[in-house]
This record gives sequence, structure tokens and C-alpha cells, in this order.
Amino acid sequence: MWGADLVTSHPNSQIADSNMHESNATRRSFLRVLSPFGLCIAGVSRGTTAQQGIHVPWSSGMEAPRTKAPANATDSHHHIYDSRFPVDPKAKLRPGNATVADYRLLQKRIGTMRNVIVQPSTYGIDNRCMLDALHQFGLATTRGIAVVDTKISDAALRELQMAGVCGIRFNLVQAGATTLDMMQPLARRVAALGWHIQINAPPEQILAAMPTWRSLPVPIVFDHLGHVPAPRGPVFGAICELLQSGKCWVKLSGAYIDTKVGAPSYADSSAVARAYIKEAPERLVWGTDWPHPTATTEPDDALLFDLLAEWALTRAMLRRILVDNPGKLYGFS
Repeated sequence: MWGADLVTSHPNSQIADSNMHESNATRRSFLRVLSPFGLCIAGVSRGTTAQQGIHVPWSSGMEAPRTKAPANATDSHHHIYDSRFPVDPKAKLRPGNATVADYRLLQKRIGTMRNVIVQPSTYGIDNRCMLDALHQFGLATTRGIAVVDTKISDAALRELQMAGVCGIRFNLVQAGATTLDMMQPLARRVAALGWHIQINAPPEQILAAMPTWRSLPVPIVFDHLGHVPAPRGPVFGAICELLQSGKCWVKLSGAYIDTKVGAPSYADSSAVARAYIKEAPERLVWGTDWPHPTATTEPDDALLFDLLAEWALTRAMLRRILVDNPGKLYGFS
């Protein structure tokens, strides 16, 4: 539809080429169903010609979202991969390059202006790739989430803060660099910096560690809907308890990660997202999870952005999740 001349080199081009036409067709069909209801309520409009036809590495489809992003909309969760930096020998996830230049194409496609770079498990506790990306983007629009262990010095933590880091991540799904027993001592140290702790953990581990979450002296942020499969049960209830107490935040990200339904509706993940919005809309942020390192096929980021609008229902709620909430959590002025 958009012309072969608009397609650029893609690090996973075979997947992209095979999925592109199917993704666009299913997305258009899905949006025709939604637009008379949730999407038009959220203030959705068609992308301009200038916005359409942007091919982004690691993202299927080329169309712009139908949702117009509000000014200063924030992608609160993405990664950068760059072969200039060494991979942790223990890393299991080793995607190809997904650079700052590639990510800027995604921003142009979906309309976000601010972003939060999350240190991926691929680099362990070597944060140089993330810090280099922070420098390229600039602190006016970008923040970073680092991965550290208990050996880090206070001076090194201060250097991270000066570079734009505002939190540390514990990835207990792709385990290795950090462990749960590091959390309390590190939390005490980063509390003085005003940071938070970001957690990627299986739902059963989230439930088992509830005494830890309650006792931490810093806010906590659960990645990817907390990996809960449905808006009910003990894990969802536990996260909601933390949300309502003001102790934690949840990222409305990775709708494709735990879904059993799949695209284009991601109906099960969508139900979880809507339930969180009902419970604590003031404690939610959204992210792309680009370049989708755990996905088996490349998601359509425009569809994922339009899904958020459908979950939010109103333009005011969309702005709250994309602008106001990340402004508070990450310190954007």
C-alpha cells in the first residue's frame, strides 16, 4: 500500500516482510470495529501523509496510529542495543542492533516526544550503552533506568544520576545480574537519590515477595502489567493493594508478552489494563517495550498505541497516562 521505496534496511527483515501485509490488514479490520466506540472517544484521528509510511526496525506495519499523541507523550519503557558495546557473557537475550536512530523513527511514527531507556538484561550491569543513548537523546526529554549490584560505589550512583538515571531495575525473569536479596540494601542507598526500583518478575514471585515490596523505602514500578494473566486472583489483588496504598506504579506495556488471545485485540491483556485504569489511574504509565526483545513475531507499535487509547476511553485519561503520570514518576518538567 505504501510503496516498496519507503522500506529501509531492517535487522530482522524476513519477519518484517512476512508479517507486514497481514499486520496492516488485521489492524485496519480491528480499528474499524473500535473507532465508533473507544477510539473516537479518546480523540483518534488519521495520521497525516507525512506520518505514514514509516518503516521502523523491529516493528511491523508502516501506518501511523489513528490516535494523535498529546504533546510531551512519553514512552516509559524501551531499550537500546548497539554492537559497539559488549554483551554480558551470561545474557540469554541478544537482539541485533536497535539504535537511537532506529528509535527516533518509532517516535516519528507514533508521535511520542519523551522516553525512558531501560537497561536490558543483555548488558548485565554494564550501563554504557544506555548512558550513551541518554547522552544522544538529552536530558530534556529522556531518562534512564540502570541495572547495578551491591558492589557499586556511592560515587558511581551519583554519576548515574547526573547522566539522567532515576531508577534501578531488577529483572527476575531474565535472571542473572541482580537477585532479590540485593533489593533491600540497594533500595536504602538509592532512596537518598529520590530514585525508584523497577521490577520485572513472574506473578508468583511478585506474590511471594509482598513483604519485601511493602517494606522498601522507595516507590516500585512493575513492568508489563505485572505479568498477571487476568484482572482477578491473588496476584492482581496484591498489586492493586500496592497501587492504592501509593506504594507502586504499573507499566501498561507488553500486551503481547503474556497474552493467550494475541493480536489484534490482545483481549486478555486488554482486560488487565482496563482493570488497572479503573483501580488506580494516577499510578500508571505506558511503554512500547521496543524493540520487543522477548516477542516471537514483531508487534505493530501503531496498533499497540491505539490499544492504549481504547483502554483509556477519554482524551483526558490518555493524557494522564502518557504525560502527567510519567512527568511525576520520572521528573520531567
